[in-house]
Amino acid sequence: MTASALTETSQSDVPEDPAPTATRRGWGARLAPVLAVLAGVAAVAVHATRYGHWIVDDAAITFSYARSFADGLGPVLQPGAPPVEGFSDPTWMVLLGLGKLVGLFDHGLLFGIPDYVLFPKALGLLFTGGILTACYIAAKQIFTRFAWLATLIAGLTLATIPSFVIWVVSGLENSLFAFAVVTLAVTLFVAVRNDTLLTPKIALWSGVLVAFAALTRPEGLIYAGAYPLAALFLLRGGLFWKSFRLALLSVAAFAVPFGAYVVWRHAEFGRLLANPSVAKQQGLPGMDALKRPLELVGYAGWAGVVLLALVIVFALAKAPWRRSLIALLVPLGLGIVAYGVMVADWMYQHRFASPIWALAVIAGTLSAGELLKHRRALLRVGVVVVLVGAFVPSAVGFAAAADKFAKNPNITACLVADRFGRGFNTYADILGLQKASLLLPDLGGSSMTSRLELVDMAGLVNKPIADLVHDNDLAGLRNYVFDTVKPTFIHSWGPWAAGNGIALDPRLDRDYVLIYSSPVEGLRNGDWVRKDAVTDPAKLKAAQEYAAKTIPLVAADRFGGPLDDCGATMKPGQTITTPS
Repeated sequence: MTASALTETSQSDVPEDPAPTATRRGWGARLAPVLAVLAGVAAVAVHATRYGHWIVDDAAITFSYARSFADGLGPVLQPGAPPVEGFSDPTWMVLLGLGKLVGLFDHGLLFGIPDYVLFPKALGLLFTGGILTACYIAAKQIFTRFAWLATLIAGLTLATIPSFVIWVVSGLENSLFAFAVVTLAVTLFVAVRNDTLLTPKIALWSGVLVAFAALTRPEGLIYAGAYPLAALFLLRGGLFWKSFRLALLSVAAFAVPFGAYVVWRHAEFGRLLANPSVAKQQGLPGMDALKRPLELVGYAGWAGVVLLALVIVFALAKAPWRRSLIALLVPLGLGIVAYGVMVADWMYQHRFASPIWALAVIAGTLSAGELLKHRRALLRVGVVVVLVGAFVPSAVGFAAAADKFAKNPNITACLVADRFGRGFNTYADILGLQKASLLLPDLGGSSMTSRLELVDMAGLVNKPIADLVHDNDLAGLRNYVFDTVKPTFIHSWGPWAAGNGIALDPRLDRDYVLIYSSPVEGLRNGDWVRKDAVTDPAKLKAAQEYAAKTIPLVAADRFGGPLDDCGATMKPGQTITTPS
């Protein structure tokens, strides 16, 4: 063999430098979870496009408060209005206010989309990413190599659930609330896994998270029991008093910041509860609290829910991390209890269930991973087929729910902004009224666009009406409206027309004249103006003609469909004109 051949042979036998391969693997390991989270967020975003620029009207109430805070006006719905806590999501309101201060909200267009649409939806997707990041942190505790896959599956599953996606991009605080609850649950999960649950750090952090959740949604209060219950369920011999002391520490960590807010609330508003909680008559639970969670089972599909329960039971029986799973299930159980206790409202698609969907999907994904973890290839295939097969009926139901909602969404902020905000502004302009008031039940979009003094028929942002509604004193409510408030304009529709009796009260015909009527099933739906505010019959006729021509078009399709926006901005004093 020649020297050159020996040289070539020796060079070919030298092993390749492993560093580039290790580097590539390291990059892949770091990139996989990021891509998994982004893929889940992207899937939610793609689903959300079905609902266009829809923002639910109640969200715009918080928008108006955020505007007032950012403008230095304090906690008021409109400039000059009395301070009333008509919002129940302080943390979300602060985020929106900060968005306004930095020019991302309530200013105009962002990338060709109104920022009152884009900014809250972007926040919703951001906190969805936070939920999936928390899922990855939990999965990493038990699936070293495939935590990214568990995260991806969880994200794609959440993206199929219309209830979750709809309320994430509704403009309301659901995504932030779900993120806070999931973060709490994963904190407990990881702490049990690492045997750090009974430490002051975890107790304090859990309490802080509960305070944040309670300042994001009223039912967040229930999660104050998460840490104490987890410590109780996972109690080991000889640690009772330590668990008890740390449970008290966790409750104190929640009570101090939340209590400070309650003290401020009482000093500012004279109430211990937010005004919407008073108006909605939230009280002690009845038998319906036991039945309402079954609505979620029916929505998700019995086959899928039963199989999910069986998979979780398997993990509780066999998984070495079963104690961590118990800690994760405690907040899930509390969320289900809260869903049953909360008074149902007019919004559909289960808007109070956002943290339940997230926690159920995470618990189910981790448990299914454990079921597949130590099985032979053929058995794994069989298990996957069963899991997918059980999910098919759920997917069909979800698709139908999404289609139904896209065709008939909850009342939009833009419908209210046009129909009641800009519409009544136009009435006032035609009638020559510089200062006027309006009684109506829909306050979101109208508060963003109306220049009139708004009086909330539902009581969410009106303390006297909230108290009367809470006491079921409907006669007192009507007396307050007709004898004390004497609003310039009154609008009533649907259930409000018969529910509070305002539209049926003889004082309406005595003191008011009809501008526009849209009777439905015998109810008196319409717009009225006080007779003493009309000084020129010709102006009244002009207002009536405008209403007859314009209002049906606005109510029918909102100038382009219920999923459209309503212009670059929503500002007080805007009007609408008859579309060509």
